[in-house]
Amino acid sequence: MNRTRRQLLAGMSIAGAGALLVGCRGAGSSARNEESKKEEAPPDNTDEQGSATITPTEDLMREHGILRRALLVYQESASKLRGNWSAIAPDNLEKTAQLFRSFGEDYHEKRLEEAYIFPALKKTAGPAAVYADALMAQHARGREITDYVLSVTAAEKIASASMAAFIGALESFVRMYAHHAAIEDTIVFPAWKMTMSDQQLDEMGEKFEEIEHELFGEDGFEAAVKRIADIEESLGIANLGGFTAPPPPEVVKK
Repeated sequence: MNRTRRQLLAGMSIAGAGALLVGCRGAGSSARNEESKKEEAPPDNTDEQGSATITPTEDLMREHGILRRALLVYQESASKLRGNWSAIAPDNLEKTAQLFRSFGEDYHEKRLEEAYIFPALKKTAGPAAVYADALMAQHARGREITDYVLSVTAAEKIASASMAAFIGALESFVRMYAHHAAIEDTIVFPAWKMTMSDQQLDEMGEKFEEIEHELFGEDGFEAAVKRIADIEESLGIANLGGFTAPPPPEVVKK
C-alpha cells in the first residue's frame, strides 16, 4: 500500500512538473510572440495598413511642387510670348491661374499657412518669425497678380497692347514665388515643425487632411497633379527630358 502510494505521488509530481514545464514554455512562447509582434509592428510613420504616412511639412512641400509646376507654365509661356504673341492659347494660362487660385491661394495659403503656420511662427519670436509679414504681403500681391491674369486670359485673345505688361506680370510672379517657396521649405516649415510635439504634429496632419477633403474631396492633391499635368501636355512641356541643359561650351584657351 505504501509503495503504491509512493508511486502515485511520484507520478503526480512528474505530471505536475511536466505541466509546469509546459506552462513555462507556453509563457516563454507567448512572450516571444508578443516581442515578435512588436518587431513586426509598422513604424510610427505608417498607418494601420503599413503604408507610409505624409507628415504636415512634407505635405506642404509637395503642394509647393504643384505650384512650382504652375510657375514653370508661366515662365515658359512668357518666354514664348516674347517671340510670338499668338504662341500661347489664353485658356491654358487661365486654367493655370485657376489652379493656382483654388489650390495655392485659397487652400494652401489661406487655410494652412495663414491660419496655422504664420501665427505659430510669430509666437516663437525666433529667427524665422521675421519672414511671416513679408510672406503674408507676398500672398496678397500674388492674389492681385492672379486676378490680373484671370482677367486678361478671359478673352479669346490677349490684346497686343497689353502683352508687354502681361509678360512682365508673369515673370515678376515667378521670381517672387520661387524665392517665397524656397524660404518656406528651408526655413519656415522646419521652424514651425519645431514648435510642436510629435503628437501635436500628428494632430495637425489630420487637421490638414480634413481641410483638403472638405475643399476638394478625397483626392485633392491627386486631382491637382492631374490638372497641372494636363496643362503641361497641352503646352508641349510635359517631357522632363526636354528641360535637360545643353552641354557647357568648351573653355577657350588663350
